[in-house]
Amino acid sequence: MWKEVDAHIEQEFTFTDFKSALAFVNKIGGLAEEQNHHPDIELGYGKVKIKLTTHSQGGVTNKDWELAHLIDKL
Repeated sequence: MWKEVDAHIEQEFTFTDFKSALAFVNKIGGLAEEQNHHPDIELGYGKVKIKLTTHSQGGVTNKDWELAHLIDKL
């Protein structure tokens, strides 16, 4: 579940291993390029943390929620 923290929304996803987490990050990268909206991503063994914000607006906008929704569909 996405939660709003300060000026961004974030969610952490868990996986069984690093390879699966990396594959997920690569899929997010494709979405980010399509949407021209790029998240901050933390990748570790079996986990991926995504943070979304619209820097030009200084906080969370519909672009962030739209990308979050697309990420949830992966």
